[in-house]
Amino acid sequence: MEQALPVYILSGFLGSGKTTLLQRLLEHWKTQGLRPAVIMNELGEVNLDGLLVEQSVPMAEMLGGCICCTSRGDLSTELTTLVKKESPDVVIIEATGAANPLEIVDAVTETSLYQLVELKGLITVVDTAHLLELYRSQQGATYRLMQEQIRCASVLILNKTDRVTTEEAEEISAVLRKWNAYAQIMPAVRCELEPEVLLGSVGGVHAEARPEDEAAGPADGGLSTENGGESHHTHDHVMAYTHYFKRAVNSEEFEQFVKELPRDVYRAKGIVTFNDTASRFLFQYAYREADFMKITPQGDVPDVAVFIGEHFSSSELRSRLLQLEKRTLIRPGTVKRSL
Repeated sequence: MEQALPVYILSGFLGSGKTTLLQRLLEHWKTQGLRPAVIMNELGEVNLDGLLVEQSVPMAEMLGGCICCTSRGDLSTELTTLVKKESPDVVIIEATGAANPLEIVDAVTETSLYQLVELKGLITVVDTAHLLELYRSQQGATYRLMQEQIRCASVLILNKTDRVTTEEAEEISAVLRKWNAYAQIMPAVRCELEPEVLLGSVGGVHAEARPEDEAAGPADGGLSTENGGESHHTHDHVMAYTHYFKRAVNSEEFEQFVKELPRDVYRAKGIVTFNDTASRFLFQYAYREADFMKITPQGDVPDVAVFIGEHFSSSELRSRLLQLEKRTLIRPGTVKRSL
């Protein structure tokens, strides 16, 4: 019998650092002479994080829904197709931050996949400062969802520890240990960990590791894409708005728009053309911080922005973005600049 293909699930809430870790793992496997492949799930209609993955890495995209809900039934099919078509040596599944990992584990361990793949474990990336804020308030569907992602993990990466004090990092480490008594906790900044050490720490999925007195269930409700997508029944608190740009916008005005995003928008990302710069930019936004990176997209990639959060007004975002697009001419005296 052929050896089963190792599969890893990469979990973590929006903006925690999952894609950064994915890049590090892919590079590690490639330097080992292995052929990795990726299944990437996005709530929006376009896979922007996928642009950060090298074109040489085979990728299956599951867009417009959460992998653990409406797309869950397709996951085993996508995985089977990817394995047969690309013959990878290892597969990593990066789930949207809104996903309940137990549902993904269930999909990966379908009976039809038993002899094809082996689930090695589930890696959850935790944004230290964000979890600390949620833990102190101890309310909201996002808080309960993060608990689920932590409880199921084989390894917990306590990321962005440079944004909290030593005492706060110790406080959150104690919380992680209370919620998951089995997973190794690995502090990190920008997910800078030795891949061999990380992968060597993955020892299986601890779905049963749930203290009885804190058995908070997964979030109730359904996802609303508010852009023609279907609603479904698991993530009422999470919504995504996708905006396609028809023309370039001013970079300073767009930066100001991002700075003023409602607090209910947890994550935003996209590709934008500015009328006062010479390049297209990939922008990333998570919990009040934004980053812009010059890119040269491969293929026909539109200018687009995806906003993910809880109960924000997509109509207000759309209105402001349309106003930015109307002001397409560079004002007199404006000089082209580089971000």
